[in-house]
Formats: sequence, C-alpha cells, structure tokens
Amino acid sequence: MEHIISVTVENKFGVLSRIAGLFSGRGFNIESLSVAPTLDPSMSQMTIVTSGDERIVEQIVKQLNKLIDVIKVVDLNESDFVSRETALIKVHTRQEDRAEALRIADIFRANVVDSTPTTYMIEVTGDPRKIEAIINLLQPLGIKELTRTGRVAVAREPLRSATSQPKKVARE
Repeated sequence: MEHIISVTVENKFGVLSRIAGLFSGRGFNIESLSVAPTLDPSMSQMTIVTSGDERIVEQIVKQLNKLIDVIKVVDLNESDFVSRETALIKVHTRQEDRAEALRIADIFRANVVDSTPTTYMIEVTGDPRKIEAIINLLQPLGIKELTRTGRVAVAREPLRSATSQPKKVARE
C-alpha cells in the first residue's frame, strides 16, 4: 500500500542524504520525494511517498524519528490530507494537432507555459490520477519530454461541528 510520510527536518547539510540512506540501507523504495524550506528557513519539509504494509511503514517512521536532524514525522495516511503534483509536458505538435493539444490542456485546467512552432509545453497540477490521465491523452500527439515534481502533501485540519465550538468563558 502506498504511504505519504511528511517529515520536518532541520535545514542542514547532509540531512537528505541520511534520510535517503536510511531507506536504501533497509531496502525501502522512495517512489517520490519533495523537499523545500518552510516558513522558518532553519527547517525544511519533506514529502516522501513509499510503499509497504503497516508494519514496514511503522518501522520507517520509527527509524526516521531516531535521526538527529528530524523534528517531526507524520504518516499522512492516518488522517485526511491534500496532495498535489505538478508535471511539465513538452508535446510535439504538428499543425493539425495544435488545437487538440490546447483542447486537452483546457479540459484539465492546464496551462501552456511555452510555445514554439512545433511544440507546446503544458503545465498541469493535480492528484496523480489527473496527471496520468492528461499524459495518456497527450501520448498519441507525441510527448517529447516529461518531468514530474513528485507529490507534496499537507494534513487537513479536523472539522469542528457546531456543537463542538469552544465554550465562552465568563470573565470575572
């Protein structure tokens, strides 16, 4: 089963290498990895997509928590979360295919970010199924180049019902 693990780390030299080493040293695969600084530039947020059963993912989380530069580890599959991925797709477009490429981009709310007489570069953001779907539709037109960011994900805040609103405290 696929798991998305969110890891907050100290923004220091070698942290990414140690985390990648932890995965490779134990035979775990990283299917996608995204890393960027947070609002606090001394920390970075990593989103790691990996596969494994509950026992394997539990072991990964425990091992990550043992690393000295790791601040927080969360298996996002244990709660609701939002995840997105971006792809840049360079499509070879013959004159007769240009309108079709634009129509497909429009259907997926994608943007043409570069255009030449023979290519369009299309940027699309969404969940992995959306990315796969647009790739499949553009494939017959001739994809020249494709790059994907890997997923980023953030846990959703729990919804509070009207009955669970905080109680007002009387001031003395």
